[in-house]
Amino acid sequence: MRFLVSNDDGVEAAGLRALAEALLPLGEVTVVAPDREQSASSHSISLHRPLRIEEVSPWGPVRRFSVDGTPTDAVYLGVNQVLRDRRPHVVASGINRGANLALDVLYSGTVAAAMEGAAMGLPSFAISLATRGTLLNVNVPPGEPGGASITRIGKRSFSAAVVQKLDPRGRAYYWIGGDEQAHENVPGSDCDAVFDRGLISVTPLHLDLTLHALREELNGWDLPGLLP
Repeated sequence: MRFLVSNDDGVEAAGLRALAEALLPLGEVTVVAPDREQSASSHSISLHRPLRIEEVSPWGPVRRFSVDGTPTDAVYLGVNQVLRDRRPHVVASGINRGANLALDVLYSGTVAAAMEGAAMGLPSFAISLATRGTLLNVNVPPGEPGGASITRIGKRSFSAAVVQKLDPRGRAYYWIGGDEQAHENVPGSDCDAVFDRGLISVTPLHLDLTLHALREELNGWDLPGLLP
């Protein structure tokens, strides 16, 4: 079994090493990860600039490559360049520093790396697991988990904060994002499992974002030139 391991915290992240070493008993492990932190990069891919790959010092038998791009770039190059002659069987992403709960999955580079693997038809996980077209997003609570629960995406609220500061030349710059405030009490959600029940949450996500129920309704609309 060949594993391609990536993340969004960077190629030197402790969680990445923990994941890579945990997979070693199962087969061959190769790390291809961003050269620096790429948290909240979502599923962005670099189409308008060249990318560089550098092999860095191994972790024992684990070969490591850094990419000056996003997690999606790293997985794409890992599959199609670094391991092009030894295609991986599984793409693994993580272990993320912090949870990827609720709508975090829309921003998470960790989840995006696993989604890229899934999009290429490879089973993948990012403390998250993916079969073809489906990603299982797994989050572990602090301390000793009391078990696991199959969950759905919950809701978390954040303060709408933008912090303005001045650089040394007097020009304004801005930090987006505020402190986490709270999660809504949604029974059966990932937030409920992790924060309220101390359980590992396992949430299936699908790459097909089509709202099929609404698609059927829209087919009944009287739109000019609408074809079945």
